Amino acid sequence: MSIYDRLQALHITLPPVAVPAAAYVPFVQSGKLVFLSGHIAKQDGKAWVGQLGRTMSTEQAKAAARAVAIDLLGTLHAAVGDLNKVQRIVKVMSLVNSTPDYTEQHLVTNGCSELIGEVFGDKGAHARSAFGVAQLPMGACVEIELIAELT
Repeated sequence: MSIYDRLQALHITLPPVAVPAAAYVPFVQSGKLVFLSGHIAKQDGKAWVGQLGRTMSTEQAKAAARAVAIDLLGTLHAAVGDLNKVQRIVKVMSLVNSTPDYTEQHLVTNGCSELIGEVFGDKGAHARSAFGVAQLPMGACVEIELIAELT
């Protein structure tokens, strides 16, 4: 089954690449690696605002991380032209807007990691980091970046 068949089965339509909000590009390819800039969680086209441990539950933020994964896949598609060219998802790094005592950043990030696994199968198994941070751009609850290797 192709990546696009899996996306269709999951009822996912890839979004276009978002226009960068600052002085950076959405992706850079170096050799066989593609580095995607951080994508913030969005809801209804605006930053999905919230802070874990204060205004948002882990389950809500996990849904936000899944939404970020869909945006990342849209950018990856734009970067490589065909997601079937992805040999492996190498690394995901997640920043979670959270209070100092919140400790479930890894569970939030599962929203992204689980979707990548559903879409890419074994090629989606990746290294990962999940950090709690004091704030993210525009008050977003989650920001995630990704590195992929191409065939």
